Amino acid sequence: IMHLLLVILLFLESQFCVQSSDSNSPAGDNLATNGLPFPWSKVRLPNYIVPVHYHLLIHPNLTTLKFSGSVKIEIDVKNNTNWVVLHSKNLKIFTATVLDENEAHLSDKVLSVLEYPAHEQIAIFSPKILTSGEKYFLYLEFGAPLSDGFYGFYKSTYKTKAGETRVLASTHFEPTSARMALPCFDEPIFKANYTVRIRRGPSHIALSNMPLEQTVEIGNGLFEDHFEVSVKMSSYLLAFIVCDFRSVSGMTATGINISIYAVPEKWHQTHYALEAALRLLEFYEQYFNILYPLPKMDLIAIPDFQSGAMENWGLTTYRETSLLYDPDISSASDKLWVTLVIGHELAHQWFGNLVTMEWWNDIWLNEGFARYMEFVSLEAVYPELKVEDHFLDTCFGAIGRDSLNSSRPISSLAENPTQIKEMFDTVSYDKGACILHMLRNFLTNEGFQSGIIRYLRRFRYSNARNEDLWDSLIKTCSEEDFTAGEYCYSSTQATKNAYRFAGEHIDLKKMMSTWTLQKGIPLVTVRRQGRRLYVGQERFLKIVLPNDPSWNSLQEGYLWHIPLTYKTSHSEHEVKHLLTTKSDVLTLDEEVDWVKLNTDMNGYYIVHYDEEGWNCLTELLRVNHTALSFKDRASLIHNAFHITVLSYQALDLIGYLKSETHNVPLLQGLGYLQSFYKLIEKRHIADVTHNLKTYILQYFRDVIDKQTWSDDGTVSDRRLREEVLSLACDFNYPPCLEKAKQLFNSWVDSNGTVSLPTDVSETVYMVGAQDDSGWAYLLEKYGVSMCETEKSKFLSALASSKDSKKLSRLLQLGMGGTVIKTQNLPSLIYMVARNPVGHFLAWDFVKKHWNELVEKFPLGSFGIRSIIVGTVTQFSSTEELREVEVFFKSITEQVSQLRVIQVATENLEKNIMWLKRNLETMRTWLQQRLN
Repeated sequence: IMHLLLVILLFLESQFCVQSSDSNSPAGDNLATNGLPFPWSKVRLPNYIVPVHYHLLIHPNLTTLKFSGSVKIEIDVKNNTNWVVLHSKNLKIFTATVLDENEAHLSDKVLSVLEYPAHEQIAIFSPKILTSGEKYFLYLEFGAPLSDGFYGFYKSTYKTKAGETRVLASTHFEPTSARMALPCFDEPIFKANYTVRIRRGPSHIALSNMPLEQTVEIGNGLFEDHFEVSVKMSSYLLAFIVCDFRSVSGMTATGINISIYAVPEKWHQTHYALEAALRLLEFYEQYFNILYPLPKMDLIAIPDFQSGAMENWGLTTYRETSLLYDPDISSASDKLWVTLVIGHELAHQWFGNLVTMEWWNDIWLNEGFARYMEFVSLEAVYPELKVEDHFLDTCFGAIGRDSLNSSRPISSLAENPTQIKEMFDTVSYDKGACILHMLRNFLTNEGFQSGIIRYLRRFRYSNARNEDLWDSLIKTCSEEDFTAGEYCYSSTQATKNAYRFAGEHIDLKKMMSTWTLQKGIPLVTVRRQGRRLYVGQERFLKIVLPNDPSWNSLQEGYLWHIPLTYKTSHSEHEVKHLLTTKSDVLTLDEEVDWVKLNTDMNGYYIVHYDEEGWNCLTELLRVNHTALSFKDRASLIHNAFHITVLSYQALDLIGYLKSETHNVPLLQGLGYLQSFYKLIEKRHIADVTHNLKTYILQYFRDVIDKQTWSDDGTVSDRRLREEVLSLACDFNYPPCLEKAKQLFNSWVDSNGTVSLPTDVSETVYMVGAQDDSGWAYLLEKYGVSMCETEKSKFLSALASSKDSKKLSRLLQLGMGGTVIKTQNLPSLIYMVARNPVGHFLAWDFVKKHWNELVEKFPLGSFGIRSIIVGTVTQFSSTEELREVEVFFKSITEQVSQLRVIQVATENLEKNIMWLKRNLETMRTWLQQRLN
């Protein structure tokens, strides 16, 4: 070995001239694990070696919980070099060889592998120079234990009804974990083909991205499954699973075989997912006008899974609650969720898989599109699910995050794995979806659709950037385009030009850059004087007042190109105007009684009217609320309450809700009052807590009393029932408690065999969980239930207990990972933190177990982010803020890069400020109303 090291050192000194010029610092700066200089200094891989084809053999041993494998990577060398640098994390490399195009060894010596764990990279030195333009193969043998978490090639377990624990092995590679399963070029730009072989025992099946080609018996009771060659794809989309699941299958109209896989005893819960996947895949093929390029599509429910689902090409993986649907147990909300998640992952087969972002800074091109296409597809395929009711909530959530200074631009810098993981957030998903919705309304449905078809065709099997999307949406017209009625850009044929807006030509790239390259959300101010509308724009911030000294600096440089739309008391149709300056004056055709901006909330901005404007709209809602659409009514309520200082005006605005029949505005108004209640309750402000609860129960009594304890009605009716009865019982409304107790007792008496109405079952369990015997019974049922959606309702009920000892026990069970699976720990911590009895308990638990939590959920991951936000945002005092800051300061080294710390802390500051500004207003207003 010493001889080898000496040879390598000499070559390092003599041959360094053939290193790529991409290496921007001397080799001596980074030392490999064996103390030798590592030849590459950047986090990103050099671009002078490109993988073309991976030949992978993988063998997971489900008894020893280890895996071994080999990979032969065909590489294309762009610059002369002696070094191959690629990714590897926690893998033991047994052998490394470089072969020429005839697969002959370039060296008769075993090649040494340098490891640089800080960048999760390895480097293989070839004594013979790899020459530009030649074809080579890199051959590696490797092994590792199956990962304990939710990334890489990891183990998952499930229990049978008989109590036997069974093991499977599954992968989750996005964003940077393919390197935990095989040495590879683990960046989205390095697309390649994959030929996969998997070894397994006779009682298991193996699945990968492509269909099975053949199975070979290799002795020792082992079989080797050979899969067809994959299409060209990024490493994070590779997937393979060894399990003993059962499936149900069907065929699309275009001949794609779709299968849903699950634990054998949950097979009966797969049928709805099959129907949804068949219908949604057919919709996307038509909408994108590009056939799904693989012969099959598998959807599999993995018992241990951290996120909602993952779009691996041809083998999408799901949390069980995101794929399995039991009509006897799952509610209308559960059905909507499963359909949305399937719609999301199938949209990714085009947005993300066929066309992939060049780097993770533009992950919104994958996630924003997939989130938006969930809604587009469900609206077309499942209109009865009323998905448009749900879309406003998505944008309201995005606005909440975007109105904090800790927000970020949609397209943001992300270099290392922690920063990359944090990009999978509300901004990429929800804000991304909302600005696409705004763009679609701006361009018309046809203009938007033809533009994204162009984008997908232009960049298929390759990578794209932000600006590539805008370039594809702006198509220059030819004469033939006009004849065919195409939507395109033309300065001469103005009548056919889809990108003429209010008589002006639009620079779409410039316009959309204002939405993707700067953070925040615009506040549009409106003042009406006769027929003139004075409109202005500024950056909206939730916790800075205009007279704050920092206000001006936080406003500097912010300007959006806003597609304004508005309706008036005299207009049948919406009027459009593009606001590209800080202020503008619009002239109405005639005198009007009222003006409502941002028609149907299709634009991503908040509107603030002057006092007269708010008064006119408040009066309109009182006298004739149906003059506005339900979306306009909901967005008015949202905007009135979101603008920082709570006024009587905002509270009076929701006075009309007694006559509201649509669930979206109703739940919007109720939701705000409920969130104020929860905030004040935790501060133990007895008079306001009591009065607010009394007011809500009095004011919404008709709505509460109208609800039936059944599963009747439309999806909208059922969603309203679920929310309203949950609130009424939480507020100890006697008729609600009596009915829930009665249902709970009959369910217990039947030993859980009586079916509860699915939409109210969680409320029933919550009421039942408030006494010792009910809580113990629910915990027992939690342990044996074979339905994950039912278990999540049990867990929510158990976490609503007002007994702190019970809550502590739950947290310990979550930490143990046996009774309550580790995947459910982040949501359990949040449930306990939300409970007025549990918010300090949850926070103390997080502080005490911080290091263990970070082992289970890596920094930047969805799990750790929801733990931080879920606990910190329950606080609302300056003492609590100080305590939170002290704790995060004590672990600065770990969390210095985490953006989520700022997000959580700023939400806490927002709570403090809300109470300081609004508590007295709320107190006085309630006294007036109740007297």
